[in-house]
Amino acid sequence: MQANIATFAVQPLKKMVPNIMIEIGKYNELRVLSKTEAGLNLTDGDKLVLLPYQYVPKGLEIGENVSVFVYIQKDGRLTGTTQKAYAEVGDFAFLKVASDGDDGVFLDLGIDKDVYVPTKEQKRPMQKGYKYVVYLYLDENNDRLLASSKLYDFVEEENFDFEEGDEVSLLITEETDLGFNAIINNTYIGLLYHNEVFDNIQIGEHRKGWIKKIRVEGKIDLTLQPSGYGHILDSKEMMLAELKKSGGVIELGDKSSPEEIYHRFQISKSAFKKTIGSLYKERLIMLSDDSIRLITDEDAE
Repeated sequence: MQANIATFAVQPLKKMVPNIMIEIGKYNELRVLSKTEAGLNLTDGDKLVLLPYQYVPKGLEIGENVSVFVYIQKDGRLTGTTQKAYAEVGDFAFLKVASDGDDGVFLDLGIDKDVYVPTKEQKRPMQKGYKYVVYLYLDENNDRLLASSKLYDFVEEENFDFEEGDEVSLLITEETDLGFNAIINNTYIGLLYHNEVFDNIQIGEHRKGWIKKIRVEGKIDLTLQPSGYGHILDSKEMMLAELKKSGGVIELGDKSSPEEIYHRFQISKSAFKKTIGSLYKERLIMLSDDSIRLITDEDAE
């Protein structure tokens, strides 16, 4: 695997708080304690973490702090790296199968430590060279870094920290008969319905989205377009600008397909109809089934 070594700024010496728990599978800020033949010993005031010399930032000295991703070697030794990992423990991520293992596969994490996915934690059999959305966690018995594609075992299903209409971050996980499932804010899961998706969505893609509806049973409906009066105001300004740019006429109207509308304006047909309806009431445009036209001074007379 090709190493992707990131450069971390060395920070001034700080007083370390004793006995702070080192978080395995995450980045930790540790103090350089001593040098060994294999690398630098780092500490949180209690435990030691080995940072091999190939990952030591230039100029790092004893007593200074450095941020490292910490994992456990097969021999049980805590090891750190300054490589940039694609994800940390507690993250949902889209990772590629790097190799097969005994009763499982290994995923490329972007560092010199792959993530093991046991066969029992694979929603469907994983194949080398393909990418999958997984959740990273630690084996409760030995703190080994593991991942699972059984996403529903790791999402929260209550205590939502958002409301309908809120903007959220999405990670597209899979396509179903109804639409696309997506992880919301790295914590929850929701659904984008097929009839509200008008552009090309890819599994593993990060998207900006909005909460459309929170159902009584806790299911969450998502949308890729904002809603509400503020959005209509923005759409009106955009529509008027497009009309002026197009010579006062746009060949889209009430009978145009949702796909045509989204391709031109990146808004849903519902938002399009609300926008042109508002412009029509203000006597700024004229409407037909398949076009909208900017009202000129001559029309006003």
